[in-house]
Amino acid sequence: MTGTRVLLTGAAGFIGSHVRTALAEAGHDVVAVDALLPSAHGNCVDPPDGVRRADVRDLPALTELLRGVDVVCHQAAVVGAGVDVSDAPAYASHNDLGTATLLAAMHESGCHRLILASSMVVYGAGRYRNGRGEFVEPSARWAEDLAAGNFEETDPGTGEPLEWALVEENSPLRPRSLYAASKVAQEHYALAWALATGGSVTALRYHNVYGDRMPRDTPYSGVAAMFRSALEAGEPPRVFEDGRQTRDFVHVHDVAAANLTALETALPGFTAFNVCSGQPITIGEVAATLARSYGGPEPVVTGEYRPGDVRHIVADPRRARERLGFRAKILPAEGIAAFAHAPLRGAAPAGPPRV
Repeated sequence: MTGTRVLLTGAAGFIGSHVRTALAEAGHDVVAVDALLPSAHGNCVDPPDGVRRADVRDLPALTELLRGVDVVCHQAAVVGAGVDVSDAPAYASHNDLGTATLLAAMHESGCHRLILASSMVVYGAGRYRNGRGEFVEPSARWAEDLAAGNFEETDPGTGEPLEWALVEENSPLRPRSLYAASKVAQEHYALAWALATGGSVTALRYHNVYGDRMPRDTPYSGVAAMFRSALEAGEPPRVFEDGRQTRDFVHVHDVAAANLTALETALPGFTAFNVCSGQPITIGEVAATLARSYGGPEPVVTGEYRPGDVRHIVADPRRARERLGFRAKILPAEGIAAFAHAPLRGAAPAGPPRV
């Protein structure tokens, strides 16, 4: 499928800019828009070449932009776990009201296909098994346990440590942060829209995305960028807890490829996919790989923790492989080593916009 007209939101952002390149190189006609929020772009005055300034909460603007559009690729969002509850209005406004407004504009314009940038955070704590191999919802992680260095998830019935399991797309959605709550709401709005209009939604649940053009160190950056920023400052990466937290890191080039595949596959109804590498790695290993490749000081494991952080969350890549034909090409070991020298985006103000 070539020559599809695509409205791409968040086109100037970290992931959106890579998606824009992938779509354009495949021959698609991209209408690129971005609100250019200071939290993501600093004090940017003029949009990048080919990108129009537009806010997804602006219904009249969206309706005009959607003329002749076949598919919307919705990357725009305020991201990150948040600093405190005062961030809630920004997440609700930009992510949820923005998505609801976009869906209304799509309906008015007769555009019935959406590719939605979702996130692994919708799964909350992830998936765990007890010693008998049974799936168990873990106990809450209490501050007193974390302060004592007891980081592993435990069985609420026995108190025994649990083993992590791969998170499948049909796992329960249990958000643990303000950002996560907004991403679940985005998916729910999109599902309801698809059911009401007969439209199609492909929700791509990104796991830990990293790569060139990633924003530098802010409270809303990914952990890989925080480690990189520390190394650039001549400081050791600071690893929270004991560094044994397990994640799936997926390169932004693979994320862009997943969006292109979703565009060209055109599945009906609402379908969610994990976008991941399929290769688990610990946070400590990420820090050590970056430090070794960069030639900087070794990481320091601090024992610190953040309320709401999850212990292990590792994706199952099978559905994306079998139904989308998507398989990540860049493995974390090589991609993270290369990321030690990748160009980053300049610093932005520390915090999402207040609304």
